[in-house]
Amino acid sequence: MKNIFFINGTMGVGKTTTSRELQRLLPKCAFLDGDWCWDMNPFIVTDETKNMVEDNICYILNNFLRCSEYENIIFCWVMHEEYIIESILSRLNLQNTILYKISLICSEQSLVERISKDVESGIRRKDVIERSVARLNNYLLMDTIKIDVSNIDSKQAAQQIINYI
Repeated sequence: MKNIFFINGTMGVGKTTTSRELQRLLPKCAFLDGDWCWDMNPFIVTDETKNMVEDNICYILNNFLRCSEYENIIFCWVMHEEYIIESILSRLNLQNTILYKISLICSEQSLVERISKDVESGIRRKDVIERSVARLNNYLLMDTIKIDVSNIDSKQAAQQIINYI
């Protein structure tokens, strides 16, 4: 039996950092950040590139699912609408797999503080704040386990996920 973790949340909430911490805690664990499949220059968002990225994600996830060496697979990405998750899930071979859908949520103040630190460090552009805050409430409505990271760090968030499973 395998476990697959879909970890979503708005930009800057801590998906990648939490996923990395979770990867350290789980045995035989593979990790895919959906952003890696968008790492292109120039960054062009069209129906064609969206389909290509989703194809790449599904291909990689299915390979991890088929590989007998891995028991746990973590996938994180900004999946702000249910149909994005469902579209990916519909293309995965999930036989003998337990699915955990987890949304990292936080207060607007906490999100702005997190992203502002990233802006100061040169990791993100300032326009991300407005776009990310606008999506915050989407995650409250999703059919996922909610982990509020407003006042906890990524290690604590990963431990909460472990405690849940």
